[in-house]
Amino acid sequence: METLAVPMLRGTGGVGSGLGVHRPLSRTQSSPASTSLTLPEKPLSLDTSSKPRFTTGLVYDSQMLKHQCTCGDNSSHPEHAGRIQSIWSRLQERGLRGQCESIRGRKATLEELQSVHTERHVLLYGTNPLNRLKLDNRKLAGILSQRMFVMLPCGGVGVDNDTTWNESHTSTASRMAAGSVVELAFRVAKGELKNGFAVVRPPGHHADPSNPMGFCYFNSVAIAAKQLQHKLSVSKILIVDWDVHHGNGTQEVFYSDPSVLYISLHRYDDGNFFPGSGSPAEVGSGAGEGFNVNVAWTGGLDPPMGDAEYLAAFRSVVMPIAQEFSPDVVLVSAGFDAAEGNPAPLGGYKVSAKCKHSPPTADCTVCPAAFTSRSRF
Repeated sequence: METLAVPMLRGTGGVGSGLGVHRPLSRTQSSPASTSLTLPEKPLSLDTSSKPRFTTGLVYDSQMLKHQCTCGDNSSHPEHAGRIQSIWSRLQERGLRGQCESIRGRKATLEELQSVHTERHVLLYGTNPLNRLKLDNRKLAGILSQRMFVMLPCGGVGVDNDTTWNESHTSTASRMAAGSVVELAFRVAKGELKNGFAVVRPPGHHADPSNPMGFCYFNSVAIAAKQLQHKLSVSKILIVDWDVHHGNGTQEVFYSDPSVLYISLHRYDDGNFFPGSGSPAEVGSGAGEGFNVNVAWTGGLDPPMGDAEYLAAFRSVVMPIAQEFSPDVVLVSAGFDAAEGNPAPLGGYKVSAKCKHSPPTADCTVCPAAFTSRSRF
């Protein structure tokens, strides 16, 4: 799942690379901290209204904690508020938050959401009883009459057996997650920040243009990529997705787009692991053929994939293709469920925390999974 998004921009560090000159991209086939501080000679000004530091941006908002099942029992739901709460607490405990630039999160607009999702999907899942009062009642009435929910064993409701729905808070949390990723990506892409780390939920990479699934409502990384294309005219975007599950929604959005290279590393098991997509044969279509790369592991958990396999995949597949593509912007769907400790139904792999936080050739600084310019792609 994508709970963290890491954008990195060429030339400035941040959302992108410093990979040098562009080379023609040949068709590809899929295949199976701390920061030292130098004291200035003169005392620093205490003026806090100055330009933001050129460092790692952090975005987080407590409104995303309110997306909880109405049953009130977090322990029965693997995707719960504690996931990002614990990340934020650890960043504070380790002093990393203070070394980063805190960015205010925001809700994605309905227009931003519709750059990826259908109007029906956006109105169904991006509105709540309060803000629906401002919208066209006739249009809403027809759409809301099509809503279907399932009763969950816990007593709550969901759009499916996994994806819980809270009428008061889910739409706000989902829009906050998407908008925060967009905001952070723009700050980095414009050179205001070196790179960024978005601590957000609910995740997004399973959400396709017209369906929520797998805990996801709005595809935050896909929306950020579309907004970078439309508003900043970014020409080449790389999306790396190392969540243990395939990002079926992200793949679908960009499947025929040669300006977005999507690389996913995931447990596949011949289509028998959720969501069932992500075969090595899925390489894109039309103009986008060759710009969709699935590192799709099979064989179940005998043995489970770990550091050696992930390092080999990055060295032999991810990095060579990324370097040839030479992106202007890099977005990472950084789900950590391939890490050891996740039960078999939710992953079962054995990637160590050290490997997950510092992939090959990455020069990690300041906070987990935030990469400096010219160090990663």
